[in-house]
Parts: sequence; C-alpha cells; structure tokens
Amino acid sequence: MQSPSSAFGRRILTGLSGVLLAVILAGLNENVTKMALPDIRGALGISVDQGTWFVAVYAAASVCAMAFAPWCSVTFSLRRFTVAALGAFTLFGALCPFAPNLPVLLLLRTLQGLAGGALPPMLMTVALRFLPPNLKLYGLGGYALTATFAPSLGIPLAAFCTDVLGWRWAFWLVCGPALLAMAAVWKGLPQDPLKLERFRLFDRRGLLLGAPALAMLVIGLLQGDRLDWLNSPLIAGLLGAGGVLMVLFMVNEWSHPLPFFKIQLLRNRNLSHALLTLGGVLIVLLGVILIPASFLAQLRGYRPLETAPVLLTMGLPQLVALPLVAALCNLRQVDCRWVLAAGLSLLAASCVLGSQLTPVWSRDQFYLLEAVQIFAQPMAVIPLLMLATGGLAPQDGPYASAWFNTIKGFAAVAATGLLDALATWRRNTHASQLADQLGNFPLSIGGESVAGLSRRVQEQAAVMTSADLYLCMAAVAVLLILLIPLVATRIYPPRAAT
Repeated sequence: MQSPSSAFGRRILTGLSGVLLAVILAGLNENVTKMALPDIRGALGISVDQGTWFVAVYAAASVCAMAFAPWCSVTFSLRRFTVAALGAFTLFGALCPFAPNLPVLLLLRTLQGLAGGALPPMLMTVALRFLPPNLKLYGLGGYALTATFAPSLGIPLAAFCTDVLGWRWAFWLVCGPALLAMAAVWKGLPQDPLKLERFRLFDRRGLLLGAPALAMLVIGLLQGDRLDWLNSPLIAGLLGAGGVLMVLFMVNEWSHPLPFFKIQLLRNRNLSHALLTLGGVLIVLLGVILIPASFLAQLRGYRPLETAPVLLTMGLPQLVALPLVAALCNLRQVDCRWVLAAGLSLLAASCVLGSQLTPVWSRDQFYLLEAVQIFAQPMAVIPLLMLATGGLAPQDGPYASAWFNTIKGFAAVAATGLLDALATWRRNTHASQLADQLGNFPLSIGGESVAGLSRRVQEQAAVMTSADLYLCMAAVAVLLILLIPLVATRIYPPRAAT
C-alpha cells in the first residue's frame, strides 16, 4: 500500500514526467551523437577507426549501468540516485566538446554512458511503483517511447545540430531539458530513506563478473564487423572471455541472497517470452530506421536533414499512437498477445513492401512504409511490457526492471552488429555476382566507362542488399509471431477498464 507521501497525484505526475523526459534525453543523446559522428570526427580530428570507439565505449558503459542501476536506486533512494545520474549525464555531455584529445573524450563518453544508462530503469521502476493499477499501462507506454519515439528522432535532430547549430550542439542539445528534468524529479518523487545496510550483502563477485562480461560482449559486437569478427584475435578474445564471465555471473546470481539479477524470475513464462521477443523486436525496429536512411544516403546522396521527414513520419505520431494502444491493451476483453501478433504482422508487412524497392526509389516511396510503423511499433512493444510486468510481486519490480532494460540495451547493440554483418555479407555477395555477370559482356557497351559500370554495380548491390535486409526483418517478425502461442499465456490488465 502506498504511503500518503507517495499517493498518486500532481506531485507524482511531475516526478514521473521528469523521469520520462530524462530517459528520452538519454536515448536522444546516444542517437544524435552517433548520427553526428562524421561531423564530430572532422571537428576533433578523429579517424574513422577511432570514431568507432566513441560509440562502443558509450554503449558498453550504458548497458552495464542498466544492469546495476536498479540495485543502486533501492540502496541510495530513487530520487537521489535519479537526480545524481541526471546531473552526471548533463555535466559529462557538456564537457565532451572541450576534450583536448581522444583518450579524454573516450573517458568522458564512458562516464556519460554510465550516467545515461542508469536512467531507463528508473522510469519502469517509477511507473510500476507509483501509478495506480488502471494507469500502469499508460506509464509503461511512456517507457515504450524510448524504444519507438526516441530512435526515430536521432537522425533529424543530428541533422539540425550539425547543419544549423553546429556540431557541439549534438552534445549540448539535451543539457537544458536535463536541468528541467532534474527539477521535476526532485520536486515530484518522494524521498525514501537510505538503505546502506544492503552493502552488508553487496554482491561484489557479481559486479566483478557481470560488468566486464557485458562490456566485453558489447564492444566485441560493435567492433566485430570492422575487425572481421572471429578472424580478429581481439574480437575472438572479447566475445570468448565475455561469454565465460557471463556464465559465471549467472551462476553467482542464482545463489546470492541479494543479487543484481533474480534468475528465478525466468520461471515466469511471460517474462521469459517478453525478454526473448524484445530482442527480436528491437532488431526489426532498428532495421526499419537504418535501412531507408542508408539507402537514401547511398543511392540518392541524401544528407540526414533530407532523410529526416521520412523518419519524422514514423516518430512524431507515436505520441498519439502509444496512448491509444495502451488504452486498447487496458481493456479486459482484449488479449494483449494478439495485439502483439497484430503489431508484428504489420511490421512484417511493412518490411515485405520495403523489399520491393528499386534504384528509382526516393524519399516519397518510403512514406507508406513508415506510416504503417506508426501503430505497428507500439503494438509490438506495449504488450511485451505488459507481459513482462504482469503478475510480478511488488518486491520483484527492480529485478524485472534490471532484466528488461539490460536485455533492451544489449539487444540494441546485438542488432547493430547483426545488421552490419548482414549488410556487409549481402553487399559483397551481390557485388561479386554482378561483376561476374558483367564479365560476360564487353565493357564498352553503350560507350560506358569502366568507372561508370563499377558505380552502377555498387548501386545495384546496395539496392539488393537493402531488399535482403528488409526480408530478413520480415522473417524475424514472423518467427516472433509463431512463438506467441507456444510460450506466452494470457494475462489481464490490473483492474482493467471495462
């Protein structure tokens, strides 16, 4: 039962809004700086290879923080920890443009990644703890914005920063709103007492095993395509050692009295299904953002600012679609499993349509595909949140948050590595096949030069690669649909609307 100080009202709503803003800002910062990386590299004199570490260290630190932040929020109090993480996130981001050299920049990005990664678990914790039962799904819908809305705005905002404001604003864009979020969190969330006695049972072995395991796996996945995967001793060592440490970490968590991850929760079929499906959904969601952006850049020469309208068509309407889908799932008569199946079906249909692209496609042809995503994405994410959190005891909330957010962060990294590997493989395959076919014809057909033919081969290989990636995304969505009746069980929303 909620205490008077934590009863839902305007104050709690203010705090929840502050946490929601903080989480969206963390996602925007990661995506905007990643998309603006070419301009950042040019301004700071960083090579392409060095720039890949700019992304990798932030992602590794962020995923590690997601795993351990729920434990810290219980120990140091939710309000204190969230405000501290927000302050550190803002400070380190503001300092990044002033880094005198690459090592200092990577250190600042690592520290900002730790602070930024600590924020998403706080939103789920606040929604589960403070919202009344009939509003919990709307709070979780707000959390879903971090998987649907924020990634879609990365390219448009990066383009606005680099083309209009200047590359430094890729870091500074979130600073002002972050201060507003800090004030809302401090004013809105109740102050819990410190629980420093939890350090008596501190899971030191889990921290020493889990943090390096996650960091090694994340860096190995992000650097794998550049360094030719297992043909690189570095990648083989990172993935191998990270895998061994992860197994040892899970064994340790099973028996520890106060673990970071409660392995026993995986006995809950719906939670296990939601975590597994979440990984697949994030692969598809990342694909439908990156494939059109890459296609338009390679084939049409679009700058990010010219690609922005396509992604905004999908991103901005999420602000309306998400609460509508949450309201649908909040009806007792509606089985959220079939809402999930419908969302995945729309995702698959959109990807099948996308696989029909041709070299003459431009921005206009992608609008229909992105419009389908408006309801497809929330229909694929909100039911997962409902399945993951429904039926859990209140004391298991932080553990569920740790599981869901860590899987979400790690799956996004794995999706990036998978898409990079698939794109490289299919592009090289198609380029070789097309070159072999051209070898049967004289190079002087139509008076076209060797350079012109080579350019056409590369363009056609890019088109065929994009089509293949769309088909792969559709196949993932279909497989996830088939998994629903085999694993997930029906649950009802708490005190559902009638």
